[in-house]
Amino acid sequence: MKRSKFQDSEMNGSPVTGHLRPATGQILKISPGDVRNPSFFCNFASITNDRCPEYMKDKLIRIIENSIKENWDRKAFTDFNGESLQYKDVARKIAKIHLLFEAADIRPGDKIALCGRNSGNWCVAFLATITYRAVIVPILHEFKPDNVHHIVNHSEAKLLFVGDQVWENLNEKRMPNLKGIICVKDFTLVVSRSEELTHARENLNALFGRKFSMMFLSEHVHYHPEESADELAFINYTSGTTGFSKGVMLSYRSILSNVLFCDRTIGLRPGDNIVSTLPLGHVFGLIYDFIFGFCYGAHLYFLTRMPSPKVIITTMAEIQPRILSCVPLVIEKIFKKEILPRINSNLGKLLLRIPVVSDKIKEKALEESLRLFGGNIKEVIIGGAPFNAEMEAFVRSIHFPYSIAYGMTECGPIICHSPWEENLYMSCGKAADGMELRVLSPDPARIPGELTCRGRNLMLGYYKNREATNETIDEEGWLHTGDMAVIDEDGYVYLKGRCKNMLLSASGQNIYPEEIESKLNNLPYVSESLVIMYNEKLVALVYPDYNESMKDQLDEHDLQRQIDISRQELNKELPPYSQITRVIIQNEEFEKTAKKSIKRYLYQNMNL
Repeated sequence: MKRSKFQDSEMNGSPVTGHLRPATGQILKISPGDVRNPSFFCNFASITNDRCPEYMKDKLIRIIENSIKENWDRKAFTDFNGESLQYKDVARKIAKIHLLFEAADIRPGDKIALCGRNSGNWCVAFLATITYRAVIVPILHEFKPDNVHHIVNHSEAKLLFVGDQVWENLNEKRMPNLKGIICVKDFTLVVSRSEELTHARENLNALFGRKFSMMFLSEHVHYHPEESADELAFINYTSGTTGFSKGVMLSYRSILSNVLFCDRTIGLRPGDNIVSTLPLGHVFGLIYDFIFGFCYGAHLYFLTRMPSPKVIITTMAEIQPRILSCVPLVIEKIFKKEILPRINSNLGKLLLRIPVVSDKIKEKALEESLRLFGGNIKEVIIGGAPFNAEMEAFVRSIHFPYSIAYGMTECGPIICHSPWEENLYMSCGKAADGMELRVLSPDPARIPGELTCRGRNLMLGYYKNREATNETIDEEGWLHTGDMAVIDEDGYVYLKGRCKNMLLSASGQNIYPEEIESKLNNLPYVSESLVIMYNEKLVALVYPDYNESMKDQLDEHDLQRQIDISRQELNKELPPYSQITRVIIQNEEFEKTAKKSIKRYLYQNMNL
């Protein structure tokens, strides 16, 4: 479909689609001739969720300010086995950073970059920037130095807050427009190109003492005048698969809409614990863990080590979190390695392939699962990649409180999510509040088509990249997600895979590799897989579960033979056009993005 030029005006045009509204469940069909572009012959199903009519009465900075005051003596952030900050400590640090900004002539609207591992001080730098109404530019600490340099320069950042481990690999000469670089670990000034900044940092405690001569109290917390809804709040650079990443411009409207939606669908009480396992430089963890949690008085714990299943389980036993946000890989490994073997060590992950599991096993599995997740878990939110179908069936069968969230950085991030009690198997839920969904398909309930969306969460565009914006958002404000999906008559969305990943069989059948990989990953001795097309045949690249193969004393030949036997059994369940003809074992894990999705483009043109 040809994309039309994106317009700067508000996206309030009437959609050329039928609407399904949850209150009525009624679909209004349209004919292909009703579509503006007559060359695109399809019907559209459009789903709208217009909750939160009082939305515009709230302001994000006001919510942050009120949360600090109301939770003054509660703990806000803890670096696991490290320093803890109370809300009043956060407020004090914010006040000092604001003084530093003022002295260095940093103004509202200026860009401030932030790159480092999750920590309490990372969050302080973020909050200080956004409450000053400067524009925060969080950068994934996993980005290569060249990409970090590019983002700092492209965003026109005036300051850079940087983690000490990231700073070791950066070159300040490659970022010539910065006024200064501040180490986020202790807020020391490591590079200064401004006398005002140097003087302010050296005399910051004195400046703070003069302004708050007696004692810093909650009534001193009062931030800049309220933001406007469509004012730029932060630029989040996507973890692009090729070349340099694009800067997604997100407004206060988008962030606030996401936060209020999390409050309605998940809910938190002041003092609830959250274990943050996702990088805050990515918008999934940034919203679901950090901003949502802080706005409602939660206590966030940041892991100081790689968030492996073992580390997460150890952490959860001590912290007893109320909610946990994570990628599917973490949940899958926890259940496969820690829960299923404890239920029945002889069955292992074969339990996932048994259609009917006894009630007794289910009860034991749920009990063990809740215990391993700390015993206080309200909901585990899974997102960022497809959830293994067999694993989801098992987790669902024992009534474990999980939900699937779907979104994109471009929507800050939420597009779909339903509370776990309402969600359906293999669905990522319904449209988020204030979002409208549309599937471009002749039969949106049965035939997959590209999922498009628009509404309150939508980005302002890509920073200094009008061409990319025009390619992604059409003239009616619809964001083209690049994901294939169907939407049922109740508004539940079912993702089928990426448009660009879809494979075409020799007979013209559409093949969604993610669906096959979900089944492959559940076979004995398979850790993860990737399905590609080679010479018009489907080939599976498999990274084995070496722990299991070593435990069963399988050499390389035996491992290949066992996986090939499993391939033949799996093919009996698949239609002829989507059967795997060959398995190639990979000795190393697949390269992944920050969301832990495999970088497919690296493997699709392999010479086999």
